Amino acid sequence: MQFEVWAPQAAGVTLHCAGAAHVLARDADRAGWWTGDAEAGDGTRYGFAVDDGPVLPDPRSRRQPDGPDGLSAVVDHGRYAWHVPWAGRGLPGAVLYELHVGTYTREGTLDAAAERLRHLAELGVTHVELMPLCPFPGRHGWGYEGVSLWAVHEPYGGPEALKRFVDRAHELGLGVVLDVVHNHLGPSGNHLPAFGPYFTDTHHTPWGAAVNLDAPGSDEVRAYLVGSALAWLRDYRLDGLRLDAVHALRDTRAIHFLEELSSAVDALADEVGRPLFLIAESDLGDPRVITPRAENGLGLHAQWNDDFHHALHTALTGEAQGYYEDFARAPLPALAKTLAGGFFHDGTYSTFRGRRHGRPLDRTRVSAHRLLGYAQTHDQVGNRARGDRLSASLSPGLLACAATLVLTAPFTPMLFMGEEWAATTPWQFFTDHTDPELADAVRRGRRREFTAHGWAEEDVPDPQDPATRDRSCLDWSEPERDPHARVLAWYRKLIALRGAEPDLSDPDLGDVRVAYDEDARWLAFRRGDVRVALNLGTDPASIPLGARHARVLAAWEPVRPPDAEGVLTLPGESCVVLIQE
Repeated sequence: MQFEVWAPQAAGVTLHCAGAAHVLARDADRAGWWTGDAEAGDGTRYGFAVDDGPVLPDPRSRRQPDGPDGLSAVVDHGRYAWHVPWAGRGLPGAVLYELHVGTYTREGTLDAAAERLRHLAELGVTHVELMPLCPFPGRHGWGYEGVSLWAVHEPYGGPEALKRFVDRAHELGLGVVLDVVHNHLGPSGNHLPAFGPYFTDTHHTPWGAAVNLDAPGSDEVRAYLVGSALAWLRDYRLDGLRLDAVHALRDTRAIHFLEELSSAVDALADEVGRPLFLIAESDLGDPRVITPRAENGLGLHAQWNDDFHHALHTALTGEAQGYYEDFARAPLPALAKTLAGGFFHDGTYSTFRGRRHGRPLDRTRVSAHRLLGYAQTHDQVGNRARGDRLSASLSPGLLACAATLVLTAPFTPMLFMGEEWAATTPWQFFTDHTDPELADAVRRGRRREFTAHGWAEEDVPDPQDPATRDRSCLDWSEPERDPHARVLAWYRKLIALRGAEPDLSDPDLGDVRVAYDEDARWLAFRRGDVRVALNLGTDPASIPLGARHARVLAAWEPVRPPDAEGVLTLPGESCVVLIQE
């Protein structure tokens, strides 16, 4: 078979394959590329030596059986026999579920996670969003320090296990989305600089030198990232990708990398005949990220909406530290603004940033399904000092209110694993670095970060302690007992309602009407004929819905329909969904 590698600054490249060395030749048609043939098949180990240096894994390795520093292995994707025909499942009308393979089950493998997928099908979600799967040092970690952007972490089961997972998900009618990280690579096991200018000092990011998207050599780097994205969608039959922190992709070229990527993904969707989509994590507050390319946008299909999360979180908890400060001054007005307008920061002053932030979103033109709404994510739980979920501090009633807002709002809902039954297990930051110096640096950095915000050092879990990961694994006995079973039933009911009532899947932001009383702690909104009301206070609230003939579709606590004047009496820490008749 033919092997190839891009190494534009090399004087020579040698392929080491199955114990034999093969000197590669320059490719006459592609500058910087080296090619050569060797006998190999599925599973054959190989690597490249640049200028008589050490043998390193292939930058485009499809498998790293011995971890990021080991030899690569050939993967023949044609050997896997897919069991389930799959026409795809697009983003409009979706309900996503964010899942970390290493803690979704105690076993921490893709095969073990696949055995729990029926739970998600019965819950009613439509897509599983897997946190990053690329190889990283050690066994356990979040995945955001991965390398080998075309390969699957071997302790999770490797390429074949991911295909089995996707096959099982599709068998149950679930789409699969993968979180990919293009803005940096992990500090350990990253051998790309030995091959070429994959990084540049032209820009700097929180992780150091930026991925090279606009400096000399960036054509090939961009092709490397686009090729990786397309490989996940094509070779593993994935339905979409979540792009980590796109605001850290430094690119000054006329055609932004994200525009190039979205164009390539749309072309692949046409080629394979099924919908494919890209979801951005963006801190820019810029609607152009999700504006079609034909309208001079970047063409991504959706983005996470942290503004909605922050407003909801402050309304539920009263927290006001860090980026919550802007929302905590008046949580319910902030929540109302995001429900009706998408963004909270739309050119307004951000105290946290010390400047104006964001850009207005035209709610008459932007479909609300392009914004993901959520009460909890891996970031918002795991980046707390103790990794505590909302269930650690809120009553079941307030958790039900959070679920109601997420699942009846106009946005595409997303849940974080275990949220649906008010899991009591924390989700903490954990690593398994094999480099002792790096492990100690991460440990000290984590403690320094949180002690500066008032936490006692002993309260910050050691990310390298295996017990930190173990504490973060879901307890699958919880959904079978109260109060978890009651919360789970509420999530199932709301998701079913979202699918049954057309007004709840209508992505028209212009049709959303919101009312609230900050002092009385209630909020209500209308979507077509559907009315949603929440009482975040402890005392009963009288809410003037203006709907005299409304039927209760779902209620956390028993509640009567509005009276003759259209006033609804709602118990404390409770919520209700009604329909106008």
